[in-house]
Amino acid sequence: MKAVVFDLDGTLLNTLEDLADATNWALRKNGMSERALEEVRYFVGNGVRKLIERAVPDGEQNPLFEQTFEDFKRYYVVHCQDKTRLYDGIPEMLCALKAQGFRLAIVSNKLQAGVDELYERYFRDTVEVAIGERPEVRRKPAPDMVELALRELGVPKEEAVYVGDSDVDLATARNSGLPCISVLWGFRDRHFLEEHGASCFAATPAEVVHQFIR
Repeated sequence: MKAVVFDLDGTLLNTLEDLADATNWALRKNGMSERALEEVRYFVGNGVRKLIERAVPDGEQNPLFEQTFEDFKRYYVVHCQDKTRLYDGIPEMLCALKAQGFRLAIVSNKLQAGVDELYERYFRDTVEVAIGERPEVRRKPAPDMVELALRELGVPKEEAVYVGDSDVDLATARNSGLPCISVLWGFRDRHFLEEHGASCFAATPAEVVHQFIR
């Protein structure tokens, strides 16, 4: 294997509280009930529009949906790093993989502008490619982001592995033709992941490294 493709939210970064805060700010502003943190945990994974669609009563059919979505985006841009942090062990994992010659990429359903900002802050020294949501690339679980990342790395899919924390990531890896390592510190638990076909797990970032370096 020559490349490792990582999901971002729930795999490298714990973004859940900032996403929940932005969601609830937008819901409150539009006279809707807030959502519990554990509800938001299961709303994320398919991009922020889908997050708000799941959080708003009646989703896109709600006449206030578009306004709520715009309010969410406006708030999240300003507050996206209030509580967001790297999971423990992530910098060491990335450095260890890079030191062994692995090419590293990030693929995320977060908007490209948000991915770029987080990339510059946390990953520019270790990760070569960071792909976010953009008009010409379909969101995960479509394989487009992974395929684009591998093209930019110059690595064929037969020499790459996907690492993520969710059912969306399992489907993305499957659609891309990559094996998947499911991490257990993210937004989904082991039982949920097993129900969605996961078979290879890592309980810590160090265990991800041990999958490649023995």
